[in-house]
Amino acid sequence: MMRLLHDRTGADIATAVTVADTRASRRQGLLGRDSLAEGEALMLLPCSAIHTFFMRFAIDVIFVDRDNRVVRTMSRMRPWRIAITWRAHSVIELPAGWLDTLARRGAAGHAVNVGDQVYLAPVREERRAS
Repeated sequence: MMRLLHDRTGADIATAVTVADTRASRRQGLLGRDSLAEGEALMLLPCSAIHTFFMRFAIDVIFVDRDNRVVRTMSRMRPWRIAITWRAHSVIELPAGWLDTLARRGAAGHAVNVGDQVYLAPVREERRAS
């Protein structure tokens, strides 16, 4: 499991990121699921186009290029839609409304904007006190 971080602020965008980097895992995507939990995300790579056919819920979407620079965002993409961004190398799918939630988090500028850079990092396990 990975975390998705905002390069400019160091803030978590998602704390439980699943990476779909095989043909089978990209094809499966979020199909068959009822939702994404808060802080959860799916990163499809390589990928420049997605669809929400047969999905049961809306999602927020971040398209990033090969340098993990945001080239497009979409909020609340409903089922039965298609989105394509030719400059994208990967796509991050988040719970619907999550991008708006990040933008409202204080004056620290946590919004994810076109041109921002994001990156994956391992989830750190908390050490237990002995």
